[in-house]
Amino acid sequence: MEKKYFSIGETAEQAHLTTETLRHYDRIGLVKPSKVDIHTKYRYYTAEDIIWLNTVHALQQMDLPLQEIKRVLEYDDLEKIIMFLEQAEQKADEKISSLRYSKSKIQLAKADYEKKLHNWQASEGIFTKKFPKRIIMLADSVEKITADDLWSYQRHFYQRLSYEQKKQFTFEDLAGVYQDSSSARYFAVCTRYAEINGLKNIPAGIYLCADCTEDSWQETLEKLLNIAKTEYHAEPDFSLRFVVISGILQWNYQLQVYTGE
Repeated sequence: MEKKYFSIGETAEQAHLTTETLRHYDRIGLVKPSKVDIHTKYRYYTAEDIIWLNTVHALQQMDLPLQEIKRVLEYDDLEKIIMFLEQAEQKADEKISSLRYSKSKIQLAKADYEKKLHNWQASEGIFTKKFPKRIIMLADSVEKITADDLWSYQRHFYQRLSYEQKKQFTFEDLAGVYQDSSSARYFAVCTRYAEINGLKNIPAGIYLCADCTEDSWQETLEKLLNIAKTEYHAEPDFSLRFVVISGILQWNYQLQVYTGE
């Protein structure tokens, strides 16, 4: 079967690159066209060439210099190439996770400012809400939440996982603090997980909830615990404090206390 060739313009379109980029790759010997017309000097590429171009472009997105990509892809040792690509894949996973988390923070901040623009006022007071069972991963103890912690929040949890485990876990884009009688610890809600040490089962049921600020959360928590005790005859041994971003460097909380029901 005769090979199909693509012009430099068609190749650039399929690889989402410019024709000048393809010429540059050719000049430095990174990805050369499979055929060059001896009369017109037009470059022609195959489907295999386009796969290579897509691979090179993806590796560039990991901030790898072209010369390093060229050096690795010229290896005769296939195991070395595979190892290099596995490391690049891991770097891509970390970058995707970081970008998703940053996007979620931007969306929350944007939503808050849009609400303020439309004179939205947050609901006040204590309310109840039914939650399904939640699986959380606990991280380090925390004395005080900081903006730096929030912007790199998911790293607290992905850093606890091996490379293989990272493929098995995803987390909700929510920051939170799990508090019991002994300590306060960051937690992340798992949307996908494997059974490992460090996970905690948060029971399904009715939770007393209240929105509060950094200054009022302790007083609000005492109120919730008192209501749980007097009205629900429950003595919760933990509370959940979800962070609600309210600006670039500002945040409030939603407290949740289990009623036992």
